[in-house]
Amino acid sequence: MKAGKYSLFIFVNLIILFNSLNSYYLAQTKKKSIIKLFCLQSVKEEMLKSEMIYSEEIANETCDCYYEQFMQTASHHDAKTKCKLETKENLNHNRKI
Repeated sequence: MKAGKYSLFIFVNLIILFNSLNSYYLAQTKKKSIIKLFCLQSVKEEMLKSEMIYSEEIANETCDCYYEQFMQTASHHDAKTKCKLETKENLNHNRKI
């Protein structure tokens, strides 16, 4: 009987652990989606203001960069500045080829 109670206790704890991990990753996914959505809109607006042709590929690369930098530094301004600079360098490098 003790083994049955012990097994049930472990099983319940594993379910609780799994649910908490699942909730954490779901929250992270939603957070990334929301950040990326705002970033994509911002990149699109800036490209159009600069009279550039909007490129979904460039926007996605820039926003992926932004998200990674933002998670590392927790600074919107630093992440934005670094990724804009990287995007400009990549665009200038591709034009020279």
